[in-house]
Amino acid sequence: MSMLATAALLLALLPASAPAQLAALPFIEDDYPKALAEARARNLPLFVEYWAPWCHTCRSMKAFVFTDQSLRPEAGRFVWLAIDTEKEKNAAVQEKYPIDAWPTFFVVDPKDERVAMRWVGGATVPQLRKLLDEGRAAVDGGASGAGFEAAFARAERAYGERKFADAAAAYQEALRAAPPLWPRYSHAVESLLFALSKGDDCATSIEVARGALPRLRETPSALSIAATALDCAIQAPATDPARSATIALFEKAGREAIANPRVVAAADDRSGLYGVLVEARKDAKDEAGARKTASEWATFLEGEAARAKTPDARAVFDSHRLGAYIELGQPERAIPMLEASERDLPKDYNPPARLSVVYKEMRRWDDALAASDRALALAYGPRVLGILRTRADIQAAKGDKEAARATVVRALQIAETMPAGQRSERAIAAARKRLESMN
Repeated sequence: MSMLATAALLLALLPASAPAQLAALPFIEDDYPKALAEARARNLPLFVEYWAPWCHTCRSMKAFVFTDQSLRPEAGRFVWLAIDTEKEKNAAVQEKYPIDAWPTFFVVDPKDERVAMRWVGGATVPQLRKLLDEGRAAVDGGASGAGFEAAFARAERAYGERKFADAAAAYQEALRAAPPLWPRYSHAVESLLFALSKGDDCATSIEVARGALPRLRETPSALSIAATALDCAIQAPATDPARSATIALFEKAGREAIANPRVVAAADDRSGLYGVLVEARKDAKDEAGARKTASEWATFLEGEAARAKTPDARAVFDSHRLGAYIELGQPERAIPMLEASERDLPKDYNPPARLSVVYKEMRRWDDALAASDRALALAYGPRVLGILRTRADIQAAKGDKEAARATVVRALQIAETMPAGQRSERAIAAARKRLESMN
């Protein structure tokens, strides 16, 4: 599913001086063999979190969910493993367990290292508890035989193995046969929509969302379902006679979900939906409506950031705030927040990387390059390529074609030498194409 490109960066580590949040769950950091050995020794399932420092939803989960002390009773039910996908040392486990979006969580059966359950995207604390229960049940064997529970179990196995077409068919079978109050309904719908997105099946996604929203309108799922369906509707060809009505339907549903106080959801999810609502107004050539929505988005995020209790929690909202300010044509509004994040989180490459974007938008080329230098001094892994792409844009806009070309060459060399678990053929092809255009 496409989203605002400007919502693509994010933060990283707390400095020693920042007030630390007490961990509710005992995550092992970046050591799959150790976590697997412990899971086998204790005869417990392995819960794996795939995250990245630039991923705003990942950072939201770390700041607001995994630190929630009400989760402490869950600590002994699993062995917990966090994998930073930007670190080269984790490339081997990423090759073993590839993912398609961030964050991704999965439960592994330590006996055979099978993915028993996979979940893509964020979750509230209650949603996470429910996922943990379902993960344990999946490791214990799940449903068998016929019926909707067995279909759901087949779907979960296929989803865990990234066999998305098979998973979609089995989720649909389960949903058709399940009773109205089936407790797995929202789980099945959200996973089905992601599976359909991997096959670019927007038409089916829209129909699934149309049927599910009335049942889920007062749950956290309403936000992600409305965002997925609205994005699909925007992508429909202009010749589609139902396009305008479909956009209107899900735009209305999205606004109702954002405004509904009974929908207890992460601020990050509300923010993501705001981004798609801005795109809907831009698609309608409604400049005033897009600006009004972007202004509402910025105001919402500023309120959430003001209520944050730590620099880490506050900076969760930096990337989306920057996106909203750029949509408003006011990138300079991001400077104070990013300067604060760079000061409070000195090991994090995201604040200076975002400042380079701000200064590029403002045509302050030298400031943009200085911020890019600071970001590159801290960055690691595939995110370095994104920072270099922005740097080449800055150099080209400044008129320094030779420096821009050298930056693209550097990015290509880095991309080509990345280990298999991190290597992106798409990134390599894009760098080569850009280099050819510069000749």
